Amino acid sequence: MTYIVTDACVKCKFMDCVEVCPVDCFYEGENFLVIAPDECIDCGVCEPECPVDAIVPDTEDEPDGKWLQINAEYAKTWPNITVKGTPPPTANNMNARPASTKSTSAPSPARAPDFIGLVRAAGVEPARACARRILSPLRLPVSPRPRSGASV
Repeated sequence: MTYIVTDACVKCKFMDCVEVCPVDCFYEGENFLVIAPDECIDCGVCEPECPVDAIVPDTEDEPDGKWLQINAEYAKTWPNITVKGTPPPTANNMNARPASTKSTSAPSPARAPDFIGLVRAAGVEPARACARRILSPLRLPVSPRPRSGASV
C-alpha cells in the first residue's frame, strides 16, 4: 500500500504534508502535489497534515486506480519538494477542515492520532520513529542510536 494525492489538492497545495514526510516522496506541479508510489513507505504521517483531506491510502482510490496512476506518472517528471512553500493564490481555504476537527477526528486503526506530534514531543527523529512504527509489529529490532561519546 502507498498513499496518494487526490483531486482535493488541485489548485489548493497547502503543502503541510511535505515537511513531515520522512522519505521526501512529494513532487510539485503547477496546481497540485503528487506522491511517488515507489518511494512512499506507507508511514501515514502526511495524511493527517493535509487540511483538505487530499491524501488517502491507495486502497481508497477510484476503482480504476486513476489517482494512483496520476501520482506515479507525474512523480517521474515533476521536481521533488522537501520544504513547505507558499500556497498559490488559488488555494481555496473554504475546503480546508477546521483546525478543531484535525485532532478530534477518529484515526484509522493502523495509525496513532497526530503521529508526528507525538514523535516531536518525544524528541525522536521522524524517520527513526517511522521505522520503529513499521518494524515493531513485525517484531524486528530497531537498533538504538549510539549516544555521542559512547563507544560502539
